[in-house]
Amino acid sequence: MQMLCAEPVLIRHQIRPAGPRAVAARAAVRLSVLVAAMVLAAAGCSSAGSGSADARHPDGTVLRVPQEFHTVQQAVEVARPGDTVLIGPGVYQESVQLTKPDVVLRGTDRNTVVFDGGVRLVNGITVTGAGSVVENLTVHGYLANGVLFTGVTDQKLQQRGAGGSAYNPLDTARFPAVQGFRASRVTSYDNGLYGIYAFDAHGGVIEDSYASGQADSGIYVGQCRPCDTLVRGNTMEHNAVGIELTNASEGLSVLGNLVTGNRVGVTVNSNDQEALAPQHGAVIAGNVVADNNAADTPEQADGGFGIGIGIGGGTGDRVQRNLVQGNTAVGVVVTDPPGHPASDDRVEGNRVTGNGADLVLAAADPSNCFDGNQPVIQSPDGLEHLAACGAGVRGTLPTGRAAAVQAPPGVPFSQVPAPPAQPSMPDATVPAVPATGLPGTVDPDAYPLPTDATAVPRAR
Repeated sequence: MQMLCAEPVLIRHQIRPAGPRAVAARAAVRLSVLVAAMVLAAAGCSSAGSGSADARHPDGTVLRVPQEFHTVQQAVEVARPGDTVLIGPGVYQESVQLTKPDVVLRGTDRNTVVFDGGVRLVNGITVTGAGSVVENLTVHGYLANGVLFTGVTDQKLQQRGAGGSAYNPLDTARFPAVQGFRASRVTSYDNGLYGIYAFDAHGGVIEDSYASGQADSGIYVGQCRPCDTLVRGNTMEHNAVGIELTNASEGLSVLGNLVTGNRVGVTVNSNDQEALAPQHGAVIAGNVVADNNAADTPEQADGGFGIGIGIGGGTGDRVQRNLVQGNTAVGVVVTDPPGHPASDDRVEGNRVTGNGADLVLAAADPSNCFDGNQPVIQSPDGLEHLAACGAGVRGTLPTGRAAAVQAPPGVPFSQVPAPPAQPSMPDATVPAVPATGLPGTVDPDAYPLPTDATAVPRAR
């Protein structure tokens, strides 16, 4: 199914500090360096897609593509709150704008319902309708994002990645956060920025999804306070960064994910390129973060490589019961980026082993603490003794350092091999549920320390 319209093309490079020491000095300075426009393929077309003025709502609450509508965009424009747009097998070469509330966009089969951007369209599926859902489908080959949930309703800003103009802090009064979103069983691969992107959005869940080959991160949660967002049971591999959290605070839980074979595993950042800094109050528990030193991944402009979990300027974050191993630069590192000192971060009960340096504290505030992590290589030496949790007032510690690692050349995001088939919904005809009242009850303690570095961890 070929779209008649082409979107304006956006190509961006993102600059972060170079190498693992850059994580110790802080990360994520973004810069747009190239914007090129494509001429619309048909006069009067819009990038929102191919709606039809005479399209009519069918009986019932399920709208079927392609049986009743030729394109997905046509169906979502006709949909009413509470409807399900059920998409049959096929390749859909379109960008979809889902603006209606409480609409569920669902594929009948996760692996054969495919949105293909052809490395020319900007965003795959953009959701600005509160309480809406994207599930059981694949999206790949877009210049920016595979799936984007956002309160940013300005399409020009969306095509810059939704983060505002050249990443100037977004006006949160003009664009209040979208309330309620869910991505379930989504496969997102080989996109130019993010696989699944929640920005200026809260009250959501990203679950049971797979992301690979993103030029930035597989999953990104940014600029939300409170986020009230749960990221659980996902697999991130072969991305520049597996999971990235920037200026994302309060009620944010990253639980039971498999993050392996990226350049960088998990980053938690405060910066002034987005609004709502500093970041605070995230829980990262029960995850596998292993072997994040894969050369066959998109290359970051800054060269970050071999890093498991990095906290750059976060405050009050909890890193608990994660298996962090085989990362050649550092397992877990806490750092101070300019203007955003890390404080009150607790790294407890993790198994951190076989990394270039297992635990590194490069932040000056004495309230950051490390306890019960089973590390071998600590920097500074004796870190768990010097910065033990509950040890009371202590002085400034020597600055720790990650192991020096040179990042190898990467590959273009569009050339990362497609992933294998992923588990689909057992029955795509069951009644759909909009994304209201999420994330529900979240219990990080239900996620134990993983024992298998190759499988997605599960709650007890």
